[in-house]
Parts: sequence; C-alpha cells; structure tokens
Amino acid sequence: MAEANIQNKNNLFQLSPEGKEFVQGELSRYENKYSAIIPCLYRCQKENQGWVSPACIRYLSQIMEIPEAHIWEVAKFYTMFNKEPVGRLHIQVCCNISCALNGGRELADHLCQTYSLNAGEVSSDGMLTISRVECLGSCGTAPMMQINESYHENLNPEKAEQIINELRAKYGS
Repeated sequence: MAEANIQNKNNLFQLSPEGKEFVQGELSRYENKYSAIIPCLYRCQKENQGWVSPACIRYLSQIMEIPEAHIWEVAKFYTMFNKEPVGRLHIQVCCNISCALNGGRELADHLCQTYSLNAGEVSSDGMLTISRVECLGSCGTAPMMQINESYHENLNPEKAEQIINELRAKYGS
C-alpha cells in the first residue's frame, strides 16, 4: 500500500488503521479494483465527518492506485455521497412520490423552519443538516427520514422533532 499523507487547504485526511485495512480488504476482494470504489468511498465518508472531500478522493486515489477522475466520477454520480460538509446529524427527508403524497415535502419544510435552516445547510453548532432526498426505499411507511444510518418511518412533524431532539440531547447539543 502506498502511504498517503494528503493535504488540502490545511485539512489533512488519512484513514484510520482500520480504514486502511478495510480498503486493502476491498481491493483484494474484487477481481477489478474499480469495483472497490463505492465501499471505499463509504468508509472515507464515515471517517471524514459524513462527507467526501477532495482530500478524501486524493487519498483514495493514492492508496487504491486509481486515477482521481475515476473516483470522482463515482462520487458525483451517486447521491449517497455528500460532496459538502454535513452536520453531525444528517437528516435526510424523503420527498419522492410515496413520501410526497403522505406529507414528506411538508415535513422537510417544517423541519427546516423549526431548526432555522435551509435545506443542505449545516447548523451553527455543527449538529444538524436537513436534506431533501429522493427515494430511501421505505414507500410503505411514508413519510420517512434517515438520520445518519437510521431509518425513521410513519412520521408526522411532532414525531420527527421528538426523534431529532432526543438525538441532539444524546450527542450533546
């Protein structure tokens, strides 16, 4: 493995030893190393406070020995990779057809208003980002939201606020 010490505008990104081991495992798992890009991007996003920065891409390019352009193609194509910083709690509200018909768009608007945020912004304390997203695959339990990696279904504004406030208390804001 090529050691990478990537610097991008005073931001240093390097995977943890477990993260490096994960990438090496993914590289050996697939016949074609390009197949490892998606899981490795997920790992970088997880270790980089929820987003894939240019420094992450540069770092992966070096340790995977794949051109940056190929990794960027994947990161930009898939919406599950955040290309901008997000809050510690990334609240993704489904606004696709089933959720929209059951109040998902209104829920997203309500949460933005309640927490004084525009969609995609990070709160001043770094805790919250509310995003309007396409289908999260829970059409039968609409409306729903995903907070980080957890699904919350059959929501109304009060229930959504309760979940968010409990998580904010748990994570110290």
